[in-house]
Amino acid sequence: MSERAPWAVIMAGGSGTRFWPASRSKRPKQLLPLGPDPEESLLAATVRRIRPLVPAERVVVVTGAALAEATRAAVPELLPENVLLEPVGRNTAPCIAWAAAHVARRDPEAVIAVLPSDHTIGDEEGFRGVLARALASAREGTVTTVGIKPTRPETGYGYVETGAAASASGVLSVVRFVEKPDLERAKAYLEGGKHLWNAGMFFFRADAMRALVGRHLPELAAGVERIDRAASGPDAARVLAEVFPTLPSVSIDHGVMEKADRLAVVPGDFGWNDVGSWQSAWELADKDPAGNAARNADVTFVDARGNLVHDLTSGAKKKLFAVVGVEDVVVVETDDAVLVIKRDRAQDVRAAVEAIKARGRADVL
Repeated sequence: MSERAPWAVIMAGGSGTRFWPASRSKRPKQLLPLGPDPEESLLAATVRRIRPLVPAERVVVVTGAALAEATRAAVPELLPENVLLEPVGRNTAPCIAWAAAHVARRDPEAVIAVLPSDHTIGDEEGFRGVLARALASAREGTVTTVGIKPTRPETGYGYVETGAAASASGVLSVVRFVEKPDLERAKAYLEGGKHLWNAGMFFFRADAMRALVGRHLPELAAGVERIDRAASGPDAARVLAEVFPTLPSVSIDHGVMEKADRLAVVPGDFGWNDVGSWQSAWELADKDPAGNAARNADVTFVDARGNLVHDLTSGAKKKLFAVVGVEDVVVVETDDAVLVIKRDRAQDVRAAVEAIKARGRADVL
């Protein structure tokens, strides 16, 4: 197989409702600077940190049609033809199958890394080392994933159960993918040492993924084939708009990975965080001795612990925040909305978004 540079497919179509009011329909969380650098969006960071492995001309970003302009502004180094615009969101299996077909049309022997756009990585050199091992495994024809060594009994992630070593380079076989567990099972996974967090990263040869999709999701394979046949012709836009919404909405985990019979996983421990909520943002932020964090905000904390204040207003004159006598609260202010929520309720921002939608206030969503 070719030793040419690999390709990367970055999945950037999510809405990020758990980061309202910062995240909006036209500026979801992957376009926000929620990581350590207050000037760098999560998407831009994703593209930057893989640059030593994947040149910019081999990076493909898949996003929603409504996010085209914002995505290109966030990563201007992308080739225009490498920003794939989904007419509607159809989950990760259609996203990956379509992107793999796009790459294979130009490079039939392509080795592809599929990465989410909204993670942060503490040890970027270590991250690239793990990716290099995963790409080497994929180059040999084995669809490979990366699993994160768990540090706590986490119930919010799926897991990968590992088996015997698949090679001498630290690559393990995959026994199965496991759904999000309850707390007791998560504790058992942590103690057993055979389970890794599923980080949603996948590595494969384009031909290997095409074969798996054809075997396990034939309807999806047929639809992607129609889109791909029309891609270089005058009917490309029409066929995409017509066919893509009819593709089955299924995740790559459920549709392909859980059914495949020979997969590999590379364990990783490189300061991974999936930035899933304002709780994650607090965990990543610099804190004072009482655990309070201020992002782009002038804050006076008095008898307060474990709070996060994030000022996202655009005006030149910033407000002074005073936080007194409260613990574990998140306060986020934008030009048109304020969120106040307990950190342990961070997942419930979605409920607030639904309630706001029910009030007909789409203007702040």
